[in-house]
Amino acid sequence: MIRILSLPLFLVASVVTPGLHTNNCRCLYGQSCWPNNSAFSSLETQLSQSIIRPIPVASPCYPASSPGGNCTDVQVHLHEGNWRADQSGALQNLNFETYTYKNGTISGCYVNASLGFLCEQGSIPPIGVDARSVSDVQAAVKFAAKNNLRLVVKNTGHDYLGRSTARGGFMLWTHHMKDIVYSPAFIPEGAQSSEAFNAITLGAGVQWHEAYNAVQSHGRFIVGGFSAGGSVGAAGGWVMGAGHSAFAPRHGLGVDNVIQFEIVTAKSEHLIVNSNQNSDLFWALRGGGGGTYGVVISTTYRTHEEFPLTSVIMVANFSSTTVAKSVVTEYLKIHPALADAGWGGYSSLSNATLQMLYVAPNRSVADTNLTMNTFFDFVSNVTGAPTQAFLLPYDSFFSWYTQFFSLGVGQVGYNVELGSRLLPRQMVETNAEKVADIMLSLEGGVALNFVAGGAVSKVDPESTGLNPSWRKAIAHVYFTEVWNDGDSSIVIEQARQRLRDKLNILDGIAPDSGTYLNEASLYEKDFQKTFFGAHYKKLKAIKNKYDPKGLFIVASGVGSDDWDSSLNCRLL
Repeated sequence: MIRILSLPLFLVASVVTPGLHTNNCRCLYGQSCWPNNSAFSSLETQLSQSIIRPIPVASPCYPASSPGGNCTDVQVHLHEGNWRADQSGALQNLNFETYTYKNGTISGCYVNASLGFLCEQGSIPPIGVDARSVSDVQAAVKFAAKNNLRLVVKNTGHDYLGRSTARGGFMLWTHHMKDIVYSPAFIPEGAQSSEAFNAITLGAGVQWHEAYNAVQSHGRFIVGGFSAGGSVGAAGGWVMGAGHSAFAPRHGLGVDNVIQFEIVTAKSEHLIVNSNQNSDLFWALRGGGGGTYGVVISTTYRTHEEFPLTSVIMVANFSSTTVAKSVVTEYLKIHPALADAGWGGYSSLSNATLQMLYVAPNRSVADTNLTMNTFFDFVSNVTGAPTQAFLLPYDSFFSWYTQFFSLGVGQVGYNVELGSRLLPRQMVETNAEKVADIMLSLEGGVALNFVAGGAVSKVDPESTGLNPSWRKAIAHVYFTEVWNDGDSSIVIEQARQRLRDKLNILDGIAPDSGTYLNEASLYEKDFQKTFFGAHYKKLKAIKNKYDPKGLFIVASGVGSDDWDSSLNCRLL
């Protein structure tokens, strides 16, 4: 099963990393320390699959680079999350596929070949392992540790911090680890037989559309994330960053629903992690960030009884900033009570419009209307127009999910970065007008994920490694900055500066509110505090216990402050 391991010349030239390797730095592709073909061939004999050589997904649009490629196929599927997840060389956000040199030159591979750029490897690791089993993962981890490689763990590539890639690195691709096991009486390892849960165990590569399909066949519900086509991974970074959901106010966050992890550590040890054994690691994995403590093999979640619900859809248009402020202020005021009742959802707002999609679990249309009618009337009176509101009944979560999220095309395949903050409940209760003012002052508007409060606020902040600010929050607020393929590094930096400026404005609501680290900015002034809060010191101690040499290092992750900005060299 030996394969030719050399890369196409156009990729070799674009990913070679100049400079000498030093003892405190990772060995990168193109350096003299990089393992030779014989070493990779030896690794391949230990694997269930051939070594993979990820290439940019747009390479078929450059005939000289990929003569047999189909550019039309790439163009058709460019914005489909599940298609992108199936490509080892793709990330969900195009900007993390590129690499910017110190002189501002950008290495990448754009779909539009007429822009006049070369197709280059950018930040995509040139080689890796397509893991299908624990032994595959152990072999890859051992190989990376032995050769001091920059190890990258990737499933779907959904990540706003670029943690699923690294230029010149070695990829461990978990996307095909798709095992799903439903257990009506799951007993965590080391627990008493009386501690049984109705649970489902998801392999590292399982995505939410697969998890929802599996659990609904048993008449059960699982707290999970939402994206077009359900393309987000269900067992890894989502839950390790908190795991928010529209149903979190009813059943808690993802971290509150985990029963057990299965993980391979930096020493290639295969561990079962729960509240009974390796409990410190269990604490850290629930909120301490992905790609940091090891490679998750599987995650076991508790399931819940399925339930009917009513979905609330509303659109309000504003004729002035005064009208906008009045409606948004009232909109914010109703949320503490809604969260306490287990409602959740998503909205976007600006000086021109408010759009919302909410769920009211176990509520009839009549009951939901009774709760919302006062607000609908308020909006109609202030805007001077009938409220565009719809209350839709669903007999189950799955029927609601299928209607709103089963389509595969979404907000992926673009150049986008985020800024965000958690919105404290106290601020909404005591100063909703100020919150409305600040959010409406942000050019381009904001999105609000009402995914906190209710059951989320009832969990002991010290029970998991999650930023304690989550337990006092009512929502997660975020905004985006985008740019086009081919834009210069100057244009990109201008977009990032706008993002920083907006973050400074948003901090006027609550400077110490923290954020959801999976949907956040790379340019936080103090990521330790913003992402992890008072838990950072303990998280770092656990990180150093299980990964003392820092094999698993990601952008703004626990322990990354011990490394330089490239995350390739440990600070002396």
